Amino acid sequence: MKAAVISSPGVVGIETVADPAPGPRDVVVKVSACGLCGTDLHILQGEFAPTLPIVPGHEFAGEIVAIGAEARRLNQVAVGDRVAVDPSLYCHECHYCRLGRNNLCERWAAIGVTAPGGAAEFAVAPAANCVRLPDHIRTQDAALIEPLSCAVRGYDILRSQLATNVLIYGSGTMGLMMLELAKRTGAATVDVVDVNSERLATARSLGCSNAATSADEIERPRGWDVVIDATGNEKAIQDALGRVGKGGTYLQFGVSPYEARATIEPYRIYNQEITITGSMAVLHSYERAADLFAAGVLDPEVFISDRLPLDDYAAALQQFQAGRGRKIQVVP
Repeated sequence: MKAAVISSPGVVGIETVADPAPGPRDVVVKVSACGLCGTDLHILQGEFAPTLPIVPGHEFAGEIVAIGAEARRLNQVAVGDRVAVDPSLYCHECHYCRLGRNNLCERWAAIGVTAPGGAAEFAVAPAANCVRLPDHIRTQDAALIEPLSCAVRGYDILRSQLATNVLIYGSGTMGLMMLELAKRTGAATVDVVDVNSERLATARSLGCSNAATSADEIERPRGWDVVIDATGNEKAIQDALGRVGKGGTYLQFGVSPYEARATIEPYRIYNQEITITGSMAVLHSYERAADLFAAGVLDPEVFISDRLPLDDYAAALQQFQAGRGRKIQVVP
């Protein structure tokens, strides 16, 4: 089969690799679409994935074409099912897994990060990680469920109260998803900051309260109750930390480079009872995200800007890195 392969830091190409076979509790998914993510850019630079080469792609959906014997016996899914795939691979044995905090697993792994992923014609996944799609959901669109599940996890961390004022840095796919969830979790206002005018226009079309290139353009003299970074950009993070109001919460949601640094003001954090927290990937949120997606919380026509053939994976990564478009998918 054909697959995108990151062979060494900065090097990606299309290669012919062996067709996958399912383990006893696995399935083989014929991939319909695979989304690109900021994590893929980190993997391209040799971060996150412990070893290269790797077939990337942790946001994907498709049709089951083969199933392992144990999975068939358990009747979890069947050949022909259209599914979205939770890429998380937990050990279920370490300290954090036993506490129910599997996303902090000491042996954390994921399809498309540490195991071959969905940027390929076929991918292997545990049957238990597959969520059947209702008839009204297009299979390609369902690749959006994985990033949505990360956003749901972010809001689990926030435990937002009603009538909060929310500020989101970044109006790419994840920032826009955080915007849509903020609207549905009782925010009084949702403001968005980005330097990309096209993406800000999309945020406006989705009903944000304000869209600006700088938080200075938005009148909020007491700061914001909730500030979310969805950029991973060091300068944006530094600015965002200073925008949290008294008693407010800052959520680090965007994935930064390892070397990124930001300065905090310990006295201010103490004196104003500011909470600084983070959200790591998916935790007990994938099925809920699938339900939200089926209920129409996101409009795929708005969120998916480009669908490119798998052969153009390197070009798709370049387009994503340049900030052109919103969610970019590759289609085998």
